[in-house]
Amino acid sequence: MYLVDSNVLIEAKNRYYAFDIAPGFWAWLDFAHANQIVCSIEPVKAELVEGGDELATWARGHADFFRPIDSATTAHFGRITAWAQSRGYTAAALTEFLTNTADFFLVAYAIAHGHTLVTHEQPRPESKKRVLIPDACKAMDVTYANTFMMLRSTNARLDLQMPTAA
Repeated sequence: MYLVDSNVLIEAKNRYYAFDIAPGFWAWLDFAHANQIVCSIEPVKAELVEGGDELATWARGHADFFRPIDSATTAHFGRITAWAQSRGYTAAALTEFLTNTADFFLVAYAIAHGHTLVTHEQPRPESKKRVLIPDACKAMDVTYANTFMMLRSTNARLDLQMPTAA
């Protein structure tokens, strides 16, 4: 199963899969979720609803897309925390990762449930100012992908519908 980071949904809404020009992407998410292909977690939903925009409305209307943090997930918090603290990140980077973003929860959930984490972040193992999802995934032996890898691997098709003449 694919586990989606907030940046995947935010970028889709803001750019190439905007609700008004690419409704097929959002319909595919509904289909993929209904068929146990894709999901996200409640901390991602919390980030999205802060926006107060069309994506916030979508997130509120798709509550079951966002799974709760369970005990299987929390069992991995210590291991992820120890890894992050051992990497020489700045105090601000650690605080942000461990307490202020969904990223920490996404990595733990992916470990606990064997999901592939989908994000637009790129690995930068030399970074000390920000803990990036791909670096945490690599350290925790979690597979990660970007949106296009997810769509291709699931054989998603976002077909064009020609507008009717006015």
